[in-house]
Amino acid sequence: MAKSQINRVALIGAGPRGTSVLERLMANWAQAQRNHNTSAASAPKLHIDVVDPYPAASGHVWQPEQSRLYLMNTQAFYPTLIPEDPMLAPPLAGGSFDEWRAARRRDGQGLNDAERTELDGLESHNFPSRALYGRYLRQTLEGLLQRLPDGVEVTFHETSAVAVRPVAAASSPQAFDVELADGAHLTVSSVVLALGHIESRLNPEQRAFQRAANEQGLLYLPPAAPADVDWQRVPDNEPVLVRGMGLNFFDVMGQLTEGRGGKFVESAGGGNGVLEYRPSGREPLIIAASRRGTPYRAKAGLAGYYPSSVTLRFLTKAALDRFRAAGIQPGFDHDLWPLLHRDVLWAYYSTLAASQPAAIRDVAEFLAALIDALQPHAHATGNWESHVSGLVGKHVVASRRLDLLGLAAPLSGRTFASRRDLDAALIAYLDDDARRSALGEADPVKMAIGALHAGRAVLKSAVADGGITDESWLAGLRGWFESFVEGLASGPPALRSEQLAALARAGVVSFVGPDPKFSVDRTAGVFHAVSPWVHDAPAQARTLIEAMSPANKVGANISPLLKQLMADGLVRTKIMMSAEGTPVQTSGLDVEPHPYRPVGANGSVTQGIYVLGLQLSASQWGTAIAAEATPATGPAYPSGQRTLRDADEIARSILDQ
Repeated sequence: MAKSQINRVALIGAGPRGTSVLERLMANWAQAQRNHNTSAASAPKLHIDVVDPYPAASGHVWQPEQSRLYLMNTQAFYPTLIPEDPMLAPPLAGGSFDEWRAARRRDGQGLNDAERTELDGLESHNFPSRALYGRYLRQTLEGLLQRLPDGVEVTFHETSAVAVRPVAAASSPQAFDVELADGAHLTVSSVVLALGHIESRLNPEQRAFQRAANEQGLLYLPPAAPADVDWQRVPDNEPVLVRGMGLNFFDVMGQLTEGRGGKFVESAGGGNGVLEYRPSGREPLIIAASRRGTPYRAKAGLAGYYPSSVTLRFLTKAALDRFRAAGIQPGFDHDLWPLLHRDVLWAYYSTLAASQPAAIRDVAEFLAALIDALQPHAHATGNWESHVSGLVGKHVVASRRLDLLGLAAPLSGRTFASRRDLDAALIAYLDDDARRSALGEADPVKMAIGALHAGRAVLKSAVADGGITDESWLAGLRGWFESFVEGLASGPPALRSEQLAALARAGVVSFVGPDPKFSVDRTAGVFHAVSPWVHDAPAQARTLIEAMSPANKVGANISPLLKQLMADGLVRTKIMMSAEGTPVQTSGLDVEPHPYRPVGANGSVTQGIYVLGLQLSASQWGTAIAAEATPATGPAYPSGQRTLRDADEIARSILDQ
């Protein structure tokens, strides 16, 4: 408990991460008060200043007023703001999003007509809109504030913090002056940086495109949160180049089609896909491009976040504990990926055996030999992958053998005579992927991806708890695996793939091809995009949209607050050493756990300042996703609620000062 009579805290950033700290401060304060018999007059006080230009809880990303076409990338049963760990101080109010969904579906309390309509058709396994999740966040905060413990005061400042500086204060051994954009100053004893997505400088190519657009009268939309973009600026009935086919691409697609009055309907003809698109006549011609040339694979239809039929046998907590007990800091490529690779192979071939036994000769013999070959020490003197490959070659028909790297790059090695031929190949790919998603746990490809997805949860713990070597972080985890697994396991709902296929059949969307090169033709006054694998004229348009979020790199930020903290030496970017001994600037802050506190320019920990969320991206992996509610079915991985435990550690540290 704080030694001074008033413990004043500044939470900078009031999205879900900052609100989690607020919730944990209140819960731990209330628990401490229950454990101490202190009169109201002599009891210490807690004053929490919440600083964010956007309304608290929903913050910038989850505003309830945004388009309902923007969907979450997790199902309703997944996210929560409120921890469910019995070892933590009990929450004062609130529950998971799914609990809130069920309650509001019954009573409609505090909802507008659009929210009630969405809830009427929203089941636990459906994907809610980001707007509805924002309403959950705000109502959860409102419920917490209605149960404010004695001695706690919360003040909201709808503005930005522009500087945090240490100051001398008689009432506290450490104090900070927090300067706000509106000119106000706060004197606090602790500061929590929960900054979320920060603005960053454009890279050189993006700056060049922006200059060319200004000079040539073109339209260039740089990386941005989709809800921040004025999509009405994009002209009707003109070609539009869209770079990036990850999750933001589907947001762009939705705004330029359904957002302009188009409709998706169930196909009446059969054989041409699940959906048809009926245009409004206001759509642009969307020409999509990405490095792979294909969008992310769609999520499988599952009852839970992870497949219930996939159990990791090799990349497990016990395996991580063995590294720790031996004093080994594991490398990704050498130690961790071989274990996960085994799990992926077993998930694929065991599912294939169950769903398509005719594809395997002597199923029982094959599975017994495969599980033996996958044991980490079964072939210590040989190459286990070669042994597995031999078994597969002997038992599995060629068309059903797993090409794991090929799953993420399905166009690799292929050439196309025209973009029309490419479009036909993409439609076939999308239809096949949607079909596999509908099969759910009966599809071996989706279960291989499910093992990757489950393995990612274990890897998050490996990275955050013991760390991995710098060189394997740079060359392995972030070097190749991150983009590989995101393209497979971080995809959209299957509905989005079905919609994209319908748009391609309708001629509203076409594609550029893998490894696209973008340029500006100043003579013609257009943007160009061309793929070396497609033998056709370049695609061209007067509009180029970057379908991606701003880079989450603290070293490239344009945040006045972060720039000041760096200039004053209170924080610094995390530097890692590559295998060649070269220092590499990472995307996140250098921090010291636990709780996470920034390391300053001189190498010392900056006491009294805490970090949570995206700026931990050099110490944690996968920091953007929401906390996971305790699943009703399937495994629960410790990494699912890590951000809530991190918030609890921060809160307890602040209150113990």
